[in-house]
Amino acid sequence: MSKKTTLLFGIHMHQPVDNFKWVIEHGVETCYGPFFDVVSRYPEFRFSVHCSGWLMEQIEKFHPNLYKKIMDLADKGSIEFFSAGYYEPILSVIPSDDRVTQIEMLNDSIKSQFKQTPKGLWLTERVWESALIPDMNTAGIKYTVMDDYHFQCAGFDEDILDGYYMSEEGGKEIGLFPISKKLRYAIPFLSVESAIKVIKSFNREEDSAAIIFDDAEKFGMWPGTHEWVYEKGWLEKFIQAVIADESIETKHYGEYYEQNRTRGIAYLPNVSYYEMGEWSLRADDALKLEAFKKEMGNERYDAEGVKFLKGGIWKNFFVKYTESNRIHKRTLELSKARKDVNKADFDKALYKAQTNDALWHGVFGGLYLPNLRDNAYRYIIEAEDIRYGKKLLIESDQNELDGYDKVKVVTPKYIFRFDSANGGQLVEFDSRKECFNWQNTLTRRKEAYHQGILEGNQVQAESSAPVDGIDTIHSSAIDVDDALKNSIIYDWHLKNSFIDHISDVNFNGDNFRYANFKEYGDFANQACEVSYTKKKMIFSRNGGVYLPQKIDTTLKKVYTPKSRGFDFEIDLSTQTDRRFNYILEHNFHFADYEMITINGENLLEDGMCKETKKLEIVDKYLKQKITIELNEICDIYYFSLKTLSQSEEGFDLSVQGVSFAMSLPFTKELVLKGSLDVSDV
Repeated sequence: MSKKTTLLFGIHMHQPVDNFKWVIEHGVETCYGPFFDVVSRYPEFRFSVHCSGWLMEQIEKFHPNLYKKIMDLADKGSIEFFSAGYYEPILSVIPSDDRVTQIEMLNDSIKSQFKQTPKGLWLTERVWESALIPDMNTAGIKYTVMDDYHFQCAGFDEDILDGYYMSEEGGKEIGLFPISKKLRYAIPFLSVESAIKVIKSFNREEDSAAIIFDDAEKFGMWPGTHEWVYEKGWLEKFIQAVIADESIETKHYGEYYEQNRTRGIAYLPNVSYYEMGEWSLRADDALKLEAFKKEMGNERYDAEGVKFLKGGIWKNFFVKYTESNRIHKRTLELSKARKDVNKADFDKALYKAQTNDALWHGVFGGLYLPNLRDNAYRYIIEAEDIRYGKKLLIESDQNELDGYDKVKVVTPKYIFRFDSANGGQLVEFDSRKECFNWQNTLTRRKEAYHQGILEGNQVQAESSAPVDGIDTIHSSAIDVDDALKNSIIYDWHLKNSFIDHISDVNFNGDNFRYANFKEYGDFANQACEVSYTKKKMIFSRNGGVYLPQKIDTTLKKVYTPKSRGFDFEIDLSTQTDRRFNYILEHNFHFADYEMITINGENLLEDGMCKETKKLEIVDKYLKQKITIELNEICDIYYFSLKTLSQSEEGFDLSVQGVSFAMSLPFTKELVLKGSLDVSDV
């Protein structure tokens, strides 16, 4: 009797918490529905499924036919369900207690619905840290899956990664299955015949396994895959070929784990998949990494370089993006408060806020998608509302780990947070009723993929499309035009509000948009001292203006909270008689930019308001009016704050907010008084 290759086949299904309804509908129509339509005709094809808790809720509630097919396959023994955190957090970045709770929540849901107790765990974004092992062990998990790249980074050769390995942390054990890169790039992108050959290439020992566990979205939602996988019948032909081939046997991971010995012991580094490590690097470092890889050559890299040449770790996203770090540290703050609050609604809001999608950026990441950041803040604010009730307070923390105080003001209707690390700027502006953060903006940054846009007319991925299949996302070419190039602008400071600039009479709307106006001061991105009482906050800095020699200049900002906003006083004093323009910059984000008016006029791509004391923003979507009023006449310039990001479809230009510059002249000293008020429309 000839040897058989065991095919361990798994799919991962996930959509971000509260993602757009049309996205879920599109996923069901093009991917999830057709996939289970096909596999339901072949119950003998055994495979594994991980579906995040929130997505399964949506399928059960709104797509009962699909839910029934999944249920029927589970009843027939076709499906082995894998667990994870219920709302799909990156497990390594949430506290230990929350890890166990979220895994147990999904375990309980799977047991209740499908009568299975999961023993396997889908490692979200394959982000591995050995510290996860004790918590997985506590939650009843016996094994997990990750890329063969993880093992290669630890020195393992690809040709021995055809079974599972054992690892431990503090004596707590876990089985580790390496997902084959060859299979990930073959299924479903190569022809059925070629994919079967790749599976058979693992026929090395009596117990060899071809291991794949990958995104279900590759089967219909990725560009070009719906036609290939379903209309041209790839999936059905593939399953038929697997079933008909006597040298291939499909099994569940749990069966293989129980029936076969481990390949040995493995201790793996803190790593995710290769592309994630590349994305987590700052742009210049990512470009250097890619240059080293090209210098080495793909063949040599695949053979030996993969063990030594790698990118950053996932948590670098918190270093790279202040906005990501802020969301993450707000959830950690709430997690610390959980036991004191001790309310189920608070816990649910916290766990939803821990979903991973808004925290990182890559081809599939969501930090650049404002709606995903909105969803994270929705649940942060919901939890805060439960936490504070009717309390009125001012408190500070250093939760963001930058060594500087963040001062939080809690009022009955709003929450404001100010940052002493960046000039006492407003960094969070929450409506408690609407659970919306108007300060949820994103700074325009250099990204590695911008280089290809700026240097050429086409962006071509590293590898070419296969001759007997279709493109993956990583091999498709993207056309680039001048409009795309001109949209790439970089900010030299974070896009918060109440930012202090000192410029000159040449300041205007264009150089404000392109962030290339002359800056004389050192207040827009520098730290200041802070003190506060129960009634007010004082931020101050002994800085300078530079001509180019430094001229001593001081800035003091006083914020006095009130029920629907705050009053402010800005005292700026310099030792030179030169005439300057003082600019008070604000950046606000909105849920629907078509429902915004600026001083009575519909929001434009860019505009200005001459000689006024008031900036009045009407948000018809939230039915709120934000008014910033000064005691001095100013000119106001504004533009739509946009970022260019890479996605699976190509490049997306998304609106991250509206930038406002309130500009007025001053010589030697400026005392500016004003207020920010929010009222119902």
